[in-house]
This record gives sequence, structure tokens and C-alpha cells, in this order.
Amino acid sequence: MKKSRCLLSAMVGFAMCLCVTGSAYAQDASMQGVPAHVLVTVEARHGTDVPEIGPRDVMVYEGHDRDQVTDVVPAQGEHAALELFILLDDGSNSRLGSQLDELRQFISAQPPSTKIGVAYMQNGAAKVEQNLTSDHALAAKALRLPMGIGGINASPYFSVSDLVKHWPESSARREVLMASDGIDRYYGSGDLQDPYLDKAIDDATRAGIVVYAIYNPGAGHLGHSYWQNYWGQIYLSRLADETGGEGYSIGFTGNPVSFAPYLEDMGHHLGNQYWVTFNARVQKKKGWQRIKVTTEVSNAELVSPSKVWVLTP
Repeated sequence: MKKSRCLLSAMVGFAMCLCVTGSAYAQDASMQGVPAHVLVTVEARHGTDVPEIGPRDVMVYEGHDRDQVTDVVPAQGEHAALELFILLDDGSNSRLGSQLDELRQFISAQPPSTKIGVAYMQNGAAKVEQNLTSDHALAAKALRLPMGIGGINASPYFSVSDLVKHWPESSARREVLMASDGIDRYYGSGDLQDPYLDKAIDDATRAGIVVYAIYNPGAGHLGHSYWQNYWGQIYLSRLADETGGEGYSIGFTGNPVSFAPYLEDMGHHLGNQYWVTFNARVQKKKGWQRIKVTTEVSNAELVSPSKVWVLTP
């Protein structure tokens, strides 16, 4: 009987030890957080001299809580690999043809570490004309005039999601340069919570893909509809901003005279990017967490995705 009591006490003590150890592990995991990664671009607030940043210069916040930044690696040298898709809307008006030479020059100017693909938005899909290749001349050759048929692409956001879906995972940076009027002909414009736009943002952000969007009017009646183009540009801006890219336009119905200033600005972005690793807060379930990435470095501004998909430990 005495031995039974001793054995029972030992078992209870062991169980309590396990509970305490498990609780301590959970608390430790909660304190350490879950590793998360984002691609961050540094811009100069004034002028063109972009400051360099290091691990101590970057701050990541979830609400009012500051996360621990564990690494900041410049996307240069052995980390410079980039996969870039040029995604053009087949419903664009014929004036897009005047921008093709500038796009070819942009492609040719990319460093050897950059692979480039070309695709067209058509019937809700990303129709690939040239898979990702290090042969920049081959990629430039794949550019063609858009079909210029109004409505041939129901929603550019279907095409973005389709491109992301079929893009193999990679350790390289993955980015998109798209040109479209941004009008969602399937859902209809005029609602900030367009579900297909939201899905495109989620799909790209979860895959770590940054989108740069150039507004270019479409063919047909909607190509000169102030109301539709107003919302199209808002949608493009949201897509770019929330994935960590940049949106470009000159007005609600105007054709860009030249893509060159936009392409030059995008080139500056690509040359000043960093991989940032931080410990996100532990949640009960995996999912999205809103973040803000900032710095106190003089004349520096950080551009990043607005949220990150975090797994449970």
C-alpha cells in the first residue's frame, strides 16, 4: 500500500513536470515568435541617394507590438537572383504598341542574375508567351501588340492569381510588372472590397510576389469611361501598395506618353531591396498578420507588403 502511494505520487509529479515543461516551451515559443520573411524596398525620401540599411536599422510592428528582426540581407551578390514576369493586358488599346520598345530596352538592361518571362492577360488567365529565361533577347522578342479587343480579359486580377498559381516556388525574388486599365469587368467596379482583387493581393503576398502596376487604358467604350478608369486605377494602386510594389499613372483616362520614367523608377526599386527576417507573434491558428516595416535611418523610407502569412510553431 505504501509502495502504491509512492508510485502514485511519482506519477503525479512526473505529469506536473511535463505540464510545466510544456507550458514553459509554449511561453518560450510565444516569446521567440515564428520566423517570417518579407522583401523590403528602400526609397530615398528626398533626392536620389538611397541610404543603405542593416539589421539594427529595421523595425517591424504588429499593431503597437514590435517584433524582433533577426536578419536583413541586401538582394545583391549571391542574393541578387530575381524572377520577373512582364504581364500585359490583351484588352489594352493599340497605343500600348508604342511602349514595347521601351519595355524591350528595360528587359535588355537587366543584369544576368535576372530571369524574365512574358505573359498576356486573356480570358481570366495569364497566357505565357515566354517562360522565365536568362536569355533577355528571347524574352524581349516575345513582346507583341495586344489583341485590343475590349473585354477579352474579364478581370486582370484573375490573371494575376493564375500567374501566381502556376509560378514554381523559388528562393529568388519574384516580382511582376503589369500594364492594364485595372477594370474588373467580371465583378464590376465601384467597390473597394472587390473579391477578385482581394484574392489577387492575398495570392501574391502569400507567395512573396511583389507587383508593380502601370495604368494603361483598355480598348472599347470602357477605355474612356472616367468612372470605370477611376476605380481601375484605385484597384491597381491597392494591388501594388499591399504587395510592396508601386503603382504608376498620369490621370484617370490619359494614355502614358512613355513608360520610360516608370521603368526607370522600378529599376531603382529592384536595385535597393532587402530580405528581412523577423519573429512574428505566435497565434493559435496560421493566418494573416498585419505588419508595418519602418526605419529611423535618415532620408530612408521602407516599402513592404502590408501583411504576412504566419504559420504556427
